[in-house]
Amino acid sequence: MMSNALPLTLALTAIILAGCDDHDGRMVNSKICADFTASKTAPAGAVVAAEDAASPVDECVRRWAYSLAGAHDGADVVANAAVAACGTALTRWNQASLDQPPAQDSSGAPVETVNLDTGQPTNAMAEHTAFAHRQALLYVVQARAGRCKPPPATKGAPNGI
Repeated sequence: MMSNALPLTLALTAIILAGCDDHDGRMVNSKICADFTASKTAPAGAVVAAEDAASPVDECVRRWAYSLAGAHDGADVVANAAVAACGTALTRWNQASLDQPPAQDSSGAPVETVNLDTGQPTNAMAEHTAFAHRQALLYVVQARAGRCKPPPATKGAPNGI
């Protein structure tokens, strides 16, 4: 019985190590990868729900984070670069929030906005920036973990933004 243990152990080790190689650049866990081939246009005559204000920022940081995920820098550095690349989308979202009336209590006094995670005072622009950074970091790690392919690009920028 002991004589069969060594070949079995070697075979299992080989299988495990085969799972650790780079798979020739192919995706390792495609179920966590974003699908950049899906069309964003609705069929003619279809009713489309209005996008929320965060969608353009989220889409931008997702595409840039996936595009930059192959860099050898830390995920936080790559996420910061993705957010920087999406400055225009983030600025548009912030400008739109300036058109919103400030929150008021029943007496008409301004209500201090509080971050629900930290309990610290905050404002819409700070929360928008925090959202963009959180999403970018998630997408960088997601792309790296799944060895996901970046979106198609034209002239160095990802398509679709």
